[in-house]
Amino acid sequence: MQLYNTLSAKERAELIDEAGEDRLTLSFYQYAIIGNPHLFRNHLFVAWDAMEVLGRIYVAHEGINAQLSVPAKRFEEFKDFLDGIYFLEDVRLNIAVEQDAKSFLKLKVKVRHKIVADGLNDATFDVTQKGVHVDAETFNQLIEDPDTVLVDMRNHYESEIGHFKNAVTPDVDTFRDSLDIIENDLKDHKEDKKLVMYCTGGIRCEKASAYYKHKGFQQVYQLEGGIIEYTRQVNEKGLENKFRGKNFVFDHRRAEKISDEVIAHCHQCGKPCDNHTNCANEGCHLLFIQCDECKEAMNNCCSDECREIVALPHEEQKALRKGKKASNKIFKKGRSEKLKFMPKKGADHLPGTGVFQTNS
Repeated sequence: MQLYNTLSAKERAELIDEAGEDRLTLSFYQYAIIGNPHLFRNHLFVAWDAMEVLGRIYVAHEGINAQLSVPAKRFEEFKDFLDGIYFLEDVRLNIAVEQDAKSFLKLKVKVRHKIVADGLNDATFDVTQKGVHVDAETFNQLIEDPDTVLVDMRNHYESEIGHFKNAVTPDVDTFRDSLDIIENDLKDHKEDKKLVMYCTGGIRCEKASAYYKHKGFQQVYQLEGGIIEYTRQVNEKGLENKFRGKNFVFDHRRAEKISDEVIAHCHQCGKPCDNHTNCANEGCHLLFIQCDECKEAMNNCCSDECREIVALPHEEQKALRKGKKASNKIFKKGRSEKLKFMPKKGADHLPGTGVFQTNS
């Protein structure tokens, strides 16, 4: 029984090009009690590998979190498979706004302690007591209410390239960092303000809403389906789009354009730009924003030091990395003092008020 990938990303990309067939990028999550995550993981891998499904999937005792690429012609087969699992029947599938046949190039199904690293002890509160789910139309109405505090539950590198109008965008590196900071900044508004949250697809808000209700917030709301579902509803119903810029996504596309606004800047020259890239130096791999001109001038590197390393023969580069722990900053902090125009940590905070500041 095959329980792992046998093709490299390059080999898979070549097969996708040769096939010339459409693929759908989508995501879903579901909190549920899974007694044997390892057995469930193997079941998923065998079935999805046979369907040529690719993606990054996390399975834990608390549920599943999946980002996938599915052959369009096999979508109904894939959907039938999900419906055959009792806790995934009719689960909401967030179809990507922009499609790319090579958004994922491997099938990775991993067993984790949690499907989202939140740092919370779930035994201390009722995770089923979630906030009120709202659709795009209700969300638009709520965020215009002066008694609403709109909070972006994503990380700094996500909100930097796109966020909702008037949202509080915590300057944090991880989801777990934001939870206590937001509670502390809003501790005096637990009863008089409506706490409205959003994230990419909804999973972070699902846990955060229950946590904040446990912490005493009386009016807690979350955008159902996150930015992805919001965009679909806005387009289908002709609603006003209140999202500015791009939505960061965790696959090879890195982002989807939600509006025509460019609200970020190249971290190297400062010109308007919202395209993330990874430093070409395998020993660095820093995630940062880089315009096309800087990409060419810097050979897709974040610094002169990395550019010099990339110019070395491949074997010399490997020798330099030998014995060193990989920094693996692909989808992590993405901060570097070498980048002249990267926002400094904490730069958006108002003195003495932490993250309680909105972005127009």
